[in-house]
Amino acid sequence: MKLSGFNSLGFVLIVFVMLSACSTFAMTEFNVLNFGANLNGRNDSTNSFLKAWNAACGTADSTFIYVPKGRCLVGPSALKGQCKSPQIIIRIDGTIVAPLDYGVLGKSDNWFCFEGVSGVSIIGRGTFDAKGPSLWACKAPNSFWGHVNTLSFTNSNNIRINGLTFLNSQMFHIVINGCQNVHLQGVKIFAAGNSPNTDGIHVQLSRSMEILSTFIKTGDDCISIGPDTENLWIEQVTCGPGHGISIGSLAKDLKEEGVQNVTVKNTIFSNTQNGLRIKSWARPSSGYVQGVRFIGSVMTNVQNPIVIDQNYCPRNENCPGQVSGIKIKDINVNLTYLNKTAQSFCSNVVGKVFDLVRPNSCL
Repeated sequence: MKLSGFNSLGFVLIVFVMLSACSTFAMTEFNVLNFGANLNGRNDSTNSFLKAWNAACGTADSTFIYVPKGRCLVGPSALKGQCKSPQIIIRIDGTIVAPLDYGVLGKSDNWFCFEGVSGVSIIGRGTFDAKGPSLWACKAPNSFWGHVNTLSFTNSNNIRINGLTFLNSQMFHIVINGCQNVHLQGVKIFAAGNSPNTDGIHVQLSRSMEILSTFIKTGDDCISIGPDTENLWIEQVTCGPGHGISIGSLAKDLKEEGVQNVTVKNTIFSNTQNGLRIKSWARPSSGYVQGVRFIGSVMTNVQNPIVIDQNYCPRNENCPGQVSGIKIKDINVNLTYLNKTAQSFCSNVVGKVFDLVRPNSCL
């Protein structure tokens, strides 16, 4: 066959490229508005979100859930796998708001809970507004009553969280629990400096996670790292106010596993209680912390730049008063203070020092 005005080889190549592009980017889209969601911030859109998720999860193709600009009132939402879709992208450009009555969320442990999913990405410039201040005002300091986290992933793989803003969580803002291959980047988290138990990001029982280019202002740990966490990379995180980046508290459970291969690089701490902290209860345990690197952190107005506390007991209530069984080793410390000599302090510590440790070790 001859086509006038076309080079046949060129024509074939163009068609091939177009077909390849279509096969790469073809996705089935689900707009929450088509499932009855409302953007006025007053009408409950919970069922609409769940219907959009179920439709995407049950589709064999890659899928795309879209939340447009506006305000969507959504209550507790459990979003579960196993999904037929190999990839679900949720793009949020609007603001998802919690009910004004904090007791509505209080019926669940999490506001948005993803469980047993794989290949889920939550992206966009949207916001989760959990309306936490009304609950904080009723909570005693350090009380865990009202245990409602904003966004959690449990027993999930290949997760991406990018570009979103989280406001005023009732408790933790983001929880990663029992997951593998998690990438979190460009996230912003805001809560008052005196807000109770509002950790920015909590990680536990998880493998291979990155937290990059993230800004966290909160009333508790900016990032908290729980037991059985391995291969965690944290870089270019800005923290403050808050309690810093903490490993622990460990030794709550005698059977818990350790924490290993954690790198914290090029972070900025401003007006925080601590910078980098390892904390464990003073009781027997099979747990451990090893392979931790603190590199290139800049701290301004930080009360305790680096803390290793194996006698952790908040508020000094019901302290176990034993010897910590958590074994800590292979920790890199190189701290300077305004081009002056930094100081270290030890109490009831037994250990050994190898290679470069600055300030001079007090062991």
